[in-house]
Formats: sequence, structure tokens, C-alpha cells
Amino acid sequence: MILAPAKVNLFLHVGPPRADGRHPLDSLVVFAGPEAADQLILSTAETFELQVSGRTAEAAGSTADNLVTRAAMALQAASGKPITITARLDKRLPVAAGIGGGSADAGAILRALADQSGLDECSLLEIAATLGGDVPAAMLNRPCQMRGDGDRVSVVDGLPALNAVLVNCGAPCPTGPVFRLYDEHVGLGPLVEIDPPIGLHASDLMNWLGAETRNDLEAPATALVPEIGETLDALRELDGARLVRMSGSGATCFALFESGENAQAAALALEQTRPSWWVRATKLGTGA
Repeated sequence: MILAPAKVNLFLHVGPPRADGRHPLDSLVVFAGPEAADQLILSTAETFELQVSGRTAEAAGSTADNLVTRAAMALQAASGKPITITARLDKRLPVAAGIGGGSADAGAILRALADQSGLDECSLLEIAATLGGDVPAAMLNRPCQMRGDGDRVSVVDGLPALNAVLVNCGAPCPTGPVFRLYDEHVGLGPLVEIDPPIGLHASDLMNWLGAETRNDLEAPATALVPEIGETLDALRELDGARLVRMSGSGATCFALFESGENAQAAALALEQTRPSWWVRATKLGTGA
């Protein structure tokens, strides 16, 4: 079994749009543990086939357009070697939720087939970049700094693991309108890239994140989808929550805690008051 863990943007800074309409980004991303991950099971077959099941399988769309299929076909074309497996994907993560669920799946299949393909990491990252902005980081599955269009990815060593609760309220939050509202209502200065401090304890890293960073898309996303504001408020009310923020372009939000016990207790309390929400306590850092 291969796990495809959720990606969380600890911060996301957005620059003004370029002539092509795309925005330069600067983001520190980390990955969840097995509690917040899709699952892939591979078995030998004569040709490639993808089978999708799980709670969010229908929302993930057709298997032909699934990022797992696209990743496998891109790997096959680049390596010249047939991909002869059946991939059974159990979708457990919310879809289009700011935590890179589809990208996580694509990154997982690229990792799983790396040895079989005979391609080196640089070649695999080039393939990943053609599949989407989050896929290179998802393939690495380690704390990363993502810059540019997500194509400038560098591993960040020396970050402590962070105890967290991830929450998705189930409200759709399309990325395009969030960026458009951001462009219309936010005074956009030049993007200044920021490097995270290395070697801090978790508590100090949380202090730095709260004082020096932000998610620039949180305000426009909340304006478009008020349920995100409700989610953030519910997280702020949890005992021990140190930092509360939205991930990506929404709608998944997270709270950071001093200990795993605090995170587990907070998740249980939230599940009892919001039974329809997707709630997971996990550790953020290198992925499961």
C-alpha cells in the first residue's frame, strides 16, 4: 500500500499577476500523516488500469482524466517502458479542497514506479511539473518551499514536525474566482520571497509563522465562501490552538497545537459538534 498524504500550505504569499495571468507564489508546504491520506494499492497486470473507490471517488471524476492515469501515461511515454499495473485508489481526502488530493495521488504513483521506470529524480520532477503545480512537491513528499508557478521546488530540511487538526467543512471553493477576487480587492505589491528559519523548536516555528507569514488567499476565499470563516472561527475556539489558517486556496483549514494529545482532544471535540465536517488530527512534516 502506498499513501498519498494531504499537502498543507503553512504560508502562501501571492504576487501580482504576470502578463499570462498567472501569479508567482511563495509557499512553505508540509505533508500529513496516514490519518489524512489517500491510499494506492498496486498489483501486476497486462496493461495499466486505474480503479477508484472511497468516500470522495465520485467527486474525483473519470479515471481517464484522473491525475494517477495521467502520471502513469506520462511516465510510460518518458521511459519507453510499459506500465503494467492495476492501481486501486481509495479516495479519502476531500477533492478540490486546497490540500492537493489529486496531486498527492499523482506524486504517489510517480514515487511508486520510479525504480521500474529507470528515470532519475530530476526526470521525474520534470514529468511531475507537467501535471500540476503541486505535483512536484507531492512527489518529493517532504517539507518544501514552492516558488514561481510551483515549478521551483526545494526541499527544506530541519523543520520540526507540527501537531495539527485539519478540517474541511464540505463547501466548494473554486480556485479561479478566489484569485480574481484577490486581484480586484487587494493592493498587490511585488512578491518578496521569505526563507523559513531552520532548527527552531515547533513552538518557535509557530510563533514565526504567526508573526511573519500569512495566506494571501484566505480573505478572498472567506468572502466568497463564508463557511470558511465559520471553519476558522471553530478552530480558533479549540483549546490549545496556537495558529489557525486556511491551506492553499481553500476550503480546508488547519490549527496547530503544542502536542499530539492536544490535537487529538481538539479533533474529538470538533467531531462531536460538527459531525458533517471532515476532521483529522495528524502530524505535519514529511508525508506518510
